[in-house]
Amino acid sequence: MLREDRYRKRIGLGQDGNSLVLLVGAIAIIFCIFKFIWLVYNIAERDLSAYDKNIFNWLVVPGNIETMLSRPWTLLSFMFMHSDVWDVLGNLLWLWAFGYIFQDITGNKKLFPVFIYGSVGAGILFLLSYNLFPQLAPMRTGVTLVGATAGIMAIAVAATSLAPDYRIFPMINGGIPLWILTVLYLVIDIGLIAAQKKQPGHFAHLAGAGVGFLFVYQMRRGNDWSNWMNNFFDWVSNLFNPDRQSWKKTAKTDLHYNARGTQPYKKIPNITQKRIDEILDKINQQGYRFLTDEEKDILKRAAEDEEL
Repeated sequence: MLREDRYRKRIGLGQDGNSLVLLVGAIAIIFCIFKFIWLVYNIAERDLSAYDKNIFNWLVVPGNIETMLSRPWTLLSFMFMHSDVWDVLGNLLWLWAFGYIFQDITGNKKLFPVFIYGSVGAGILFLLSYNLFPQLAPMRTGVTLVGATAGIMAIAVAATSLAPDYRIFPMINGGIPLWILTVLYLVIDIGLIAAQKKQPGHFAHLAGAGVGFLFVYQMRRGNDWSNWMNNFFDWVSNLFNPDRQSWKKTAKTDLHYNARGTQPYKKIPNITQKRIDEILDKINQQGYRFLTDEEKDILKRAAEDEEL
């Protein structure tokens, strides 16, 4: 039977293409690779500042806009870079918590775009802060923006904007609303910044929270900012794997031929293959939760065609 279980199986933690697993894995692997390079510098008894100068600083956003313009890739690379093991572990735990919820709400194709949008937004605000405000300008040559915090904040706020009453830990008095976890995350992050006496420019990663809210706001108005990015990812993926079947084709085949047996799909009034494809596309883009009762009923009836 199709329904929600058919879609959830597709984004199970062990399934290919699970955005959350891919993102967590990418951050963890990149951290391990560069930590190994740092260790090589350490064992070789070289000046560790050379590691920052020759490697690390070329992959994080500098405060000086002239330096950044010579390293434009840093707006995309800094979100995967971490220098401290506790920082990366904390970020991975928060990413897993909010990413799992966000993916459960929206499906499999919005996690990466929101993470990237939030991180890039933070990078831009960081640069503007240190190059437009006179009180920060003298410090811009010695500061950098690094880490996945901004992207995680974007995911957290986006998930909360979509479903603030989403319940976690249901065994505790019916569950804790998601908005409480998000507020706790924001308070902890701001508290750590204050405790470390970071300069105002380092609040730039909070811009990720605003980007996450804007993403959901635009999505509700019919403007899905993730479409072009997902189309680009699919295009790149198809370049290296031209024989890969798309989700749409796979789902269509399963529904048309394997709904409840081996007989082909049997058309009934008000259910056309075009309509089914449209619903499957909506599931793929927005998640099962965004289907209307009518659309859910159409999928149910199509999957149970032998009984009709």
